[in-house]
Amino acid sequence: MNRHIKRVAVLGSGVMGSRIACHFANIGVEVLLLDIVPRELLPAEEAKGLTFESPVVRNRIVNSSLDTAIKSNPAPLFSKSFVKRISTGNFEDDMHKIAQVDWVIEVVVERLDIKKSVFDQVEKYRKPGTLITSNTSGIPIHLMEEGRSEDFKTHFCGTHFFNPPRYLQLLEIIPTPNTKKEVVDFLMEFGDEMLGKTVVLCKDTPAFIGNRIGVYSMLALTHLVEKMNLTVEEVDKYTGPAMGHPKSATFRTADVVGLDTLVNVANGLAQNAPNDEAKGVFQLPAFITKMVENKWLGEKTKKGFYEKVKDANGNSEILSLNLKTFEFGTQQKVKSATLEATKAVEDIRKRMKVYEQGTDKAAELFRAMHYPLFEYVSKRVPEITDDFFRIDDAMRAGFGWEIGPFEVWDALGVRETIEKIKKEEKRLPGQDGEVASWVHDMLAAGFESFYKVENGVRHFYDIASKSYKPIPGTEDLIVLDHIRDTKTIWKNSGVSIIDLGDGIINCEFHTKMNTIGGDVIQGINKAIDLAEKEYRGLVISNDGKNFSAGANIGMIFMMAVEQDYDELNMAIRMFQNTSMRIRYSSIPVVVAPFQLALGGGCEFSMHADFVQAHAETYMGLVEFGVGVIPGGGGSKEFALRASDEYKEDQITQNTLKDRFLTVGQAKVSTSAVEAYELGYLEKGKYAITMNRARLLADAKAKAIELADEGYIQPAPRNDIKVLGNQGLGIVYVGASSMRAGNYISDHDKKISEKLGWVMCGGDLSAPTEVSEQYLLDLERKAFLELCGERKTLERIQHMLTKGKALRN
Repeated sequence: MNRHIKRVAVLGSGVMGSRIACHFANIGVEVLLLDIVPRELLPAEEAKGLTFESPVVRNRIVNSSLDTAIKSNPAPLFSKSFVKRISTGNFEDDMHKIAQVDWVIEVVVERLDIKKSVFDQVEKYRKPGTLITSNTSGIPIHLMEEGRSEDFKTHFCGTHFFNPPRYLQLLEIIPTPNTKKEVVDFLMEFGDEMLGKTVVLCKDTPAFIGNRIGVYSMLALTHLVEKMNLTVEEVDKYTGPAMGHPKSATFRTADVVGLDTLVNVANGLAQNAPNDEAKGVFQLPAFITKMVENKWLGEKTKKGFYEKVKDANGNSEILSLNLKTFEFGTQQKVKSATLEATKAVEDIRKRMKVYEQGTDKAAELFRAMHYPLFEYVSKRVPEITDDFFRIDDAMRAGFGWEIGPFEVWDALGVRETIEKIKKEEKRLPGQDGEVASWVHDMLAAGFESFYKVENGVRHFYDIASKSYKPIPGTEDLIVLDHIRDTKTIWKNSGVSIIDLGDGIINCEFHTKMNTIGGDVIQGINKAIDLAEKEYRGLVISNDGKNFSAGANIGMIFMMAVEQDYDELNMAIRMFQNTSMRIRYSSIPVVVAPFQLALGGGCEFSMHADFVQAHAETYMGLVEFGVGVIPGGGGSKEFALRASDEYKEDQITQNTLKDRFLTVGQAKVSTSAVEAYELGYLEKGKYAITMNRARLLADAKAKAIELADEGYIQPAPRNDIKVLGNQGLGIVYVGASSMRAGNYISDHDKKISEKLGWVMCGGDLSAPTEVSEQYLLDLERKAFLELCGERKTLERIQHMLTKGKALRN
């Protein structure tokens, strides 16, 4: 379908509307953001002599909402400069401008009458063929199209973004019987590739898919709280990361979302899903009702399941709610043998089996939660979707579950779990322990699992055909989990080298947080060796939660404490040499970072031929935090890049200053776009992938492109301009001033001077051209000297202790 989205109108600038507008601006789309005209003047406006005809008054609501969104944390924009792509206005003066847009998105309040009145205005100005969608989370989509024109109906459907739109991956597409198939297909593809979403096709049923299952799951748990006499602390300990759920678990999540929001959705489901066999679950337990009566709604009212207070010394403390006495008190430690047993199990599917087989209260809750959930989701097919995999997609993308309910069921064993579901004593209202008939039919036909992988492609059991089919839209994805067993050509304890096909191999880290130690260094060099001899190109990426949290500081700490400086010198030299091999190999090397790409992970990216970055890449050289400077080529590289930015052979001190401060202040990008603005990514040598699932495939395609273009091995640089003593004077004066003002410590001053020494090329009497190796030698020397400082060792030890505490 030849449809292009260049301009979008967002009608309604509240929390969702303003942030949806920001996310479209993130991908380069021009956005028109409109809202209502205020009904009364503010005292400040009256004092200025403004009237209702003044533009600043008429656009006050929309401009205030957008300003609030831009200032919010986490930021809705990849870069604050992108706000220029958003223009604002109001419904009365500017609705006619929607005639110039390609897509109109309605995001006004959740009232059908108000939405219909907005659509009345839309019909006056919308040009035929323009997409028109509603971001409703609860109102039936078909009710909104009543009375509309035929062209409106055929181009209309629901597009339910989850909040915050930039960060939560789920986008639900809800067509009506009148929506053209090509419109649905376009929105599915655009949402995936351009907006970076997991796009889930839904039926027009109450709460669609994500909230129907998510709210059922949360409310089912609230009923179990009473049955099992659970505390707030126990629930959040048991239902967090160990279970494959976010750290905010259950009640912390409810506080963030707002208990009133949860209750509204629950009440809506209770009213609008009268045939749901488990509708009794949507009846609120007494403690939820009482909290709502008390207006303990979570963070928005400063009280919910938790309350943040100050103690007598002014220190912050988070208290938890006692669900029996309704008093807030100090949180109690929660211990569980089952949780301890799960800690050693990295594989989430294997961990689910360990969790299920425990004998304490945590395992009892796991079974009481999951067995009714399996029954419930099986019976929602085909009511809310014809394809069960969309339920798993929705729960992963919208609620942050590592694996969805059918995937958990697979991990536990479909056939054997059915008997356990029947025997579960803690039945929830309306549930009888019987799963849907299609699951029995699947097993009877000889299919033992909901999913399987064939030739690297994931398949699902298709109920209609009673056969396995590829999950639509995933055929071109590269998932290392699906090919690792059959395509690994070399591995050690920290790395697997995997053949991606078409002459491209991938070097995958799988250490804790994908930190970089000797095994990773060995693996990268082996991958380059193999690629140079037998392949066309190399990709460095992985399927972990983070690309890399940087060097293994525990290893550095041990060598420094033992004063084994020869060994440490060799380790740093190997690190530098690996960065240089990435840059100067005879084959193209594409690094594909995502999430955390810190320290060494950032340095490897900076030395790649090309960086295919996920939009959500948080990149930075953070070594200052542990008392050292970047030692894997990062300090050298910023000196090189500062040199390349000098204009007309003039060495500008501001250029050096900007690069110096990026490292000296350990700046970490909040997006791939900002990584470019900070200098970690270079113009013409990076691209951004919006959808994380497509990152590896995009990186492989880039490696092939570079190889096809006739990749030529570059030559090491010998023309790097450094300032010498002229620059050192600036660095030393600046560091001394910061110390005199107590902005930095003595040790921070020393680190700053060491970094300046490297970036200025050391003690040179005049600006000079030097080689990369010259700078690398300075970098390594400075790094080793800082490792001998007591303050550095104290910082590293503090970081290691803090990390251990967080893991526990």
